[in-house]
Amino acid sequence: MSSPTPTKKLLPGAVIVDEGSTKQTETGSWRSLKPVIDYKKCTSCMLCWLYCPEPAIGCEKPPKIDYMYCKGCGICANVCPIKAITMIQEGQK
Repeated sequence: MSSPTPTKKLLPGAVIVDEGSTKQTETGSWRSLKPVIDYKKCTSCMLCWLYCPEPAIGCEKPPKIDYMYCKGCGICANVCPIKAITMIQEGQK
C-alpha cells in the first residue's frame, strides 16, 4: 500500500495543533539516521510497527518503512528482538 502524498511541509519550529495531521505532514527530512530492515533476518513479528510513533512502518508482512514519515528515532531498531533493523547515517545505502 502506498502512502498518500503529503499536503503540507512543516517549516522549522512549526507547531502541529490539528489532530490526525501526521499523515498530511512530511517529516522524513528531519532525520539524520534511518532504519534499514534486513529481510533475511526479519521474522515479521511486527514489533517495529507496533512501537513506531509515526505512520512510518506499514502493517503488512514483511514490514516496510515509509521514509517520507520516518524521523529516525530508532525505536524500531531498539524493539526488534533479533536485531534485523539497523540505524545507518542518512544518505548511505
